[in-house]
Amino acid sequence: MENLTISLKANGCCAPQNQSFPTKAEVSHEPKSKLPVAIIGAGPVGLAAAAHLVSREESFILLEAGQQAGANILTWEHVRLFSPWRYNIDKAASALLELHDWIHPDPEALPTGKDLAEQYLQPLSNIPEIQPYLHLNTKVLSIGKKDTDKMKTANRDGVPFIIYAEKDGMFQTFEARAVLDATGTWGNPNPSTSNGIWLNDEKSLRNHIFYGIPDILGKEKERYAKKRVSVVGGGHSAINALLELAKLKESYPNTEIIWVMRRQSVEDAYGGEEKDALEARGALGSRIHQLVDQKMIKVETPFFIQNLRRSENGIDLIGTQNGKQRTLSGIDEVIVNTGSRPDLTIVSELRTSIDPSTESTEALAPLIDPNIHSCGTVRPHGEKELRQPEKNFYMVGAKSYGRAPTFLMATGYEQVRSVVAYLSGDHAAAEKVELDLPETGVCSLNSKSSKTSCDESSSCC
Repeated sequence: MENLTISLKANGCCAPQNQSFPTKAEVSHEPKSKLPVAIIGAGPVGLAAAAHLVSREESFILLEAGQQAGANILTWEHVRLFSPWRYNIDKAASALLELHDWIHPDPEALPTGKDLAEQYLQPLSNIPEIQPYLHLNTKVLSIGKKDTDKMKTANRDGVPFIIYAEKDGMFQTFEARAVLDATGTWGNPNPSTSNGIWLNDEKSLRNHIFYGIPDILGKEKERYAKKRVSVVGGGHSAINALLELAKLKESYPNTEIIWVMRRQSVEDAYGGEEKDALEARGALGSRIHQLVDQKMIKVETPFFIQNLRRSENGIDLIGTQNGKQRTLSGIDEVIVNTGSRPDLTIVSELRTSIDPSTESTEALAPLIDPNIHSCGTVRPHGEKELRQPEKNFYMVGAKSYGRAPTFLMATGYEQVRSVVAYLSGDHAAAEKVELDLPETGVCSLNSKSSKTSCDESSSCC
């Protein structure tokens, strides 16, 4: 990699529309107050932050590692969301798009990941108020304070942030007066093991393990047809994969499906079913309930995986069940849906306050703890709860929730609305709650108790 360090100076977001972001290297001597706000990640929340900054005439840069906006979402483009369009579009973003003759999707329709990216995120990223300040194929390596390491306190708040990134084999640096980390947790999955520890045996099987929801009925059909497939996880992502495998089994009856999870009983995974206010999410529980009753899917629960190993017959899932050692043998493919965790390496040189259990922003932890809360019981929150010891640095979106699965996309929109208001000096707007959500029901429902909760493999968004 060529070691070329450059510093780019951002123009204001309200520059003439035919003015592009400067391409040649130049040393910035701008005072900190004139520097842009840096947004890391051009997913739904990062782009919403950009839209709110545009609406307040604040300058910004938007750094995205992928080749296009919403690149992470396109890795699950075949999956349909639980929530209709009206909960998936940020208000400031919608207002900007409508200035450019954008046609709003049917508010009650349920988009797929592909729909979300192609009908919303990519048009938003291409409008002239945002596109000149969007840097694609730009992977952020680290964020720090200029000429100031983590230990130094003197004048710390007075120096800008410095962002190290890589693009096309070259290093670049960007300076910013504030940073919003909207990189999320997707692509950084938890392992299959019940203790959450990555083991080399599992890593060595990566060609036969898929973390997430594969396109089972599309490009991955040959991978799973006529195979003995184990799905690990007790949440909605696992159920999505199981339903697609069951559909595949209709055409390929020799396909075997084994559902492995840690719940005490399979009924705990069915969720609210018809009681869930998000109809599409409730329908998942009802459909999987029916397939289990029809014995289309074999259930192994509670099963606590200790390790995965290759054997002569395929993959062995080694664990305990009801206190006894047990091995599930002869598995051809494993689909793991045990949740994700944040990658905190890029912020390791900043002063952050992270909850030790959820790995969320510390002040959020008691509000989102999945041992206590479901998606529908997390109260609205904004800039105040998202503050870090490092002034003007915020983790927003799914990353702010750490490992907690109780995140909703609309919650992320409210977060960035509040943070941008604060950075713009409008503290009254930052403190005001403007979140509009449905009564989202529950992520899981324990039939033996009235308590609602999400486990680490549930997915609320």
